[in-house]
Amino acid sequence: MQDQIRPVSHTPFQPAWWLKHAHLQTIFAKYLSPKHRLNTEAETIALPDGDEVQLNWLHNSKNNSDNAPVVILLHGLAGDINSHYIQAMLAQCNTLGWTAVLLHFRGCNGKPNKLPRAYHSGDTADAALVITQVKRRYPNRPLVAVGYSLGGNVLLKYCGEQAGQNPLSAAVAVCPPLSLSACAKRINTGSSKLYQHYLLGRLKHSTLRKLEQFADFPLPLTPQQVRRFSSIEQFDEHYTAPIHGFLNAQDYYQKASGKAFLRHICIPTLIIHAKDDPFLSAEVIPKANELSPYIHYELTSGGGHVGFVYGSPLKPKFWLNQRIPQFITEQLAL
Repeated sequence: MQDQIRPVSHTPFQPAWWLKHAHLQTIFAKYLSPKHRLNTEAETIALPDGDEVQLNWLHNSKNNSDNAPVVILLHGLAGDINSHYIQAMLAQCNTLGWTAVLLHFRGCNGKPNKLPRAYHSGDTADAALVITQVKRRYPNRPLVAVGYSLGGNVLLKYCGEQAGQNPLSAAVAVCPPLSLSACAKRINTGSSKLYQHYLLGRLKHSTLRKLEQFADFPLPLTPQQVRRFSSIEQFDEHYTAPIHGFLNAQDYYQKASGKAFLRHICIPTLIIHAKDDPFLSAEVIPKANELSPYIHYELTSGGGHVGFVYGSPLKPKFWLNQRIPQFITEQLAL
């Protein structure tokens, strides 16, 4: 663990003139991002409760020195290896000669997981187990984790829980929903409901598969009830919270939100938010006294949700592809 965060270069983001609106940034980032053909190696990790998660490894022979980092990626809600931001970061790691591994949260690798439970924004146990195992495999190489949206919240909560015992050398969280209750309300208002409709559809689909998979499903849920869920908050109230041992959605949101853990973080950490993020409420923006001295916080005026596209229409560029490696390189003194 470093004694302090190293100086951080300031590289401000300016959205493309033709993608000024938050929704354009959010949507077009997915479709404009180059499609990368990267060969990854899948690995199944058994969990203590009898479930399992899938890792996808990008092994890199370009740079096997002890100072080359191993980058652990945590995706967002309903994300996977095909998510544009995961593909982009894997491609950057490949170019830089860094080893990278994506942790698929339970049931996100295209196959149902083995238990009725799934994953949630505050579930750090699986990430902790994977990080520990990766550290054992690469004891002499620095470990870095990058989390996006839900995965960013998980990462920051994990780093706060670990405090001075964190095996990571640095962390980056992009658009983390640090105040879950406020974000659940935000995504259920105005045009943000479009994103809720998309995400909720994927969540309902996976839950309906679970109802078919488990004849003795532990919650009093019927397929008809699941299909009637009309908001993320309703889904969390009737599935996420009870299946994971919370009293209700508000109990889950209060205990799983990452903001309360920020002051305990003891490794160099970059947090990136956009003011116009249609997924997030202004309540996610931490106050200065909520941040540990190890955190460098960047709030951009635009960028949408995991968008951050700049450049020309014929040659769009993706700011995160430069910003994240730049921070990692600075903090590891590569």
